[in-house]
Amino acid sequence: MIPYRTRILKNGLHVVVNRDRVSKLAAVNLLYKVGARNEDPERTGFAHLFEHLMFRGTREVPVYDLPVQMASGEDNAFTNNDYTDFYLTLPAANVETALWLESDRMQGLCITPEKLETEQRVVIEEFRQRYLNQPYGDQTALLRALAYREHPYRWVTIGRSTEHVASATLDDVERFYRTFYRPSNAVLSISADLEEERMLDLAERWFGELRDTPFTPAPLPVEPPQEAARREVVERDVPATTLSIAYHMGDRLSPDFYTGDLVSDLLAGGDSSRLYRRLVMEQRLFSSVNAYITGDVDPGLFVLTGQLLPETSEEQAAEAFAREIERLQTETAEAYELEKVKNKFEANTLFGEINVMNKAMNLGYYDFLGDTALVNREVEAYRAVDAERIRAFSRRIFRPENGSTLIYRARR
Repeated sequence: MIPYRTRILKNGLHVVVNRDRVSKLAAVNLLYKVGARNEDPERTGFAHLFEHLMFRGTREVPVYDLPVQMASGEDNAFTNNDYTDFYLTLPAANVETALWLESDRMQGLCITPEKLETEQRVVIEEFRQRYLNQPYGDQTALLRALAYREHPYRWVTIGRSTEHVASATLDDVERFYRTFYRPSNAVLSISADLEEERMLDLAERWFGELRDTPFTPAPLPVEPPQEAARREVVERDVPATTLSIAYHMGDRLSPDFYTGDLVSDLLAGGDSSRLYRRLVMEQRLFSSVNAYITGDVDPGLFVLTGQLLPETSEEQAAEAFAREIERLQTETAEAYELEKVKNKFEANTLFGEINVMNKAMNLGYYDFLGDTALVNREVEAYRAVDAERIRAFSRRIFRPENGSTLIYRARR
């Protein structure tokens, strides 16, 4: 259990605090409710670009990292399809340094043409290294574009094209900043060995006077139900062919999330999992296999993927996946198998609660979801999944017409 208190400041900022009586460190996490899904389809990559720009200094603090280092702290950030997250750890006695820095750059960011050009080059190079020049680098982007037709999940976080980032103007990024980087679009979470009331008061002190501009975002497009199987084949200079199948499933707050996550672990959660044991070790069809859910806030994907051995045909690989799906749909999962996976989830949750940064990050995330108390109900939700729910989920989700198959073929 993670005890916590919450407060919403008059400018709309959500604050969640936890007293950690063990750690000597304080963790400060600031989550902004903006990710790749909030971008214009013709101007993608902005959320990730802006994550970089947020470290380029403000009018008051030209070099963001310097005060962090002087306070014996560490900082970092990440962007995904749903949100952007900035986090710091530092000695608890220096927690106000983190609050000062985050409140300052929430509204005091100094973006110049030179800074923008520098970060554009950095992001474009990252795009090339990770997605264009890396073996299998564009596989996820292709699979998302195949599975989604309307929803902005159809592009990956870094964007659809380097041109979108390269053509960003100073006006573009300043408009993005004013739109999304404001108190009512953020969640501040703190975990430290400090009185909860004091942490709430510190948040009030450093963020309470920041102005907020009301903004109502346009509703996101709803992805229509997929009614026919989709298939795409690409050829690349890669060592082996891979087969990936993406199935649409429910959103992060639906029961689908827990059932799907548990099913993915049954299939590919280690050397004793079904896919590894049967398709890699026994049948020797794949050199590696995986199953995972994207875990997106809006309805996401359940993905099966595997790298074929040279003697395995694409038809054999697809048939092998189909047999495992049929087992899920018709057979009853063994109690021991289910218990092992549930114990793993529970252990991971408990270990996560030890780390002060994990606590601050999780509190911010669940508040962002709109259900902060869910942070303490997750284990219970996993425990509630039984064999019948797995069968029902598998019959509903793993239908051919609900699937998008990507053949990422090794060029001969």
